[in-house]
Amino acid sequence: MSFLSRLRGGPHEVPPLPFSPDCPEGLAARWVQWVAAAGTECDPVEDPTGEHAGVNQPDDVFFLAGSYGKVVQRRCIVPGGRDLFLPVFNLWYSPAVVPPERVGDAWGALTLDGVDLEPLEIATPTPFVVAGALLNSVTFRRKPVPVTVWGLWARIPAPAPGTHHLRVVGGDGHAFRLDVSYRLEVAPVGAIRTS
Repeated sequence: MSFLSRLRGGPHEVPPLPFSPDCPEGLAARWVQWVAAAGTECDPVEDPTGEHAGVNQPDDVFFLAGSYGKVVQRRCIVPGGRDLFLPVFNLWYSPAVVPPERVGDAWGALTLDGVDLEPLEIATPTPFVVAGALLNSVTFRRKPVPVTVWGLWARIPAPAPGTHHLRVVGGDGHAFRLDVSYRLEVAPVGAIRTS
């Protein structure tokens, strides 16, 4: 690796997740890695409009984000045939705290097209490694860091093609509260690919 690559942070090897990528803990860990990979310019949690929702999406699910305590209305295009996965309320611990601390007063609710959905409590009992973009909101650096996460999450089966409305509200039971609305334009299966 050249001096300049080391100075800039260069690419880092990240070990495989300590759990299946499709299980609840694996999805939560992958979501945190997705946020970290976005960096500051495309941070999906800071995104006020949904403009960056398609950046770095995996091929098997479509990640959505909450907010850092703001009321946000976003619009995005979702490839058809993909389940949605998102936090209703979550905390990541960088460096890792084992076990991740549970927020006892945390709460969350979400609705899709006016139908209430039940969030699931998910925690990563084993640390996973995150090597994100420089100044990312998870670890703030490119260097690999062990991370754990706790939260209330939802995996929503792939919505049918068309327009859908998703609303997520949650908080820590004290001063922190988020309220995020999505207008989701779900494309037919195979019609689009995300970058």
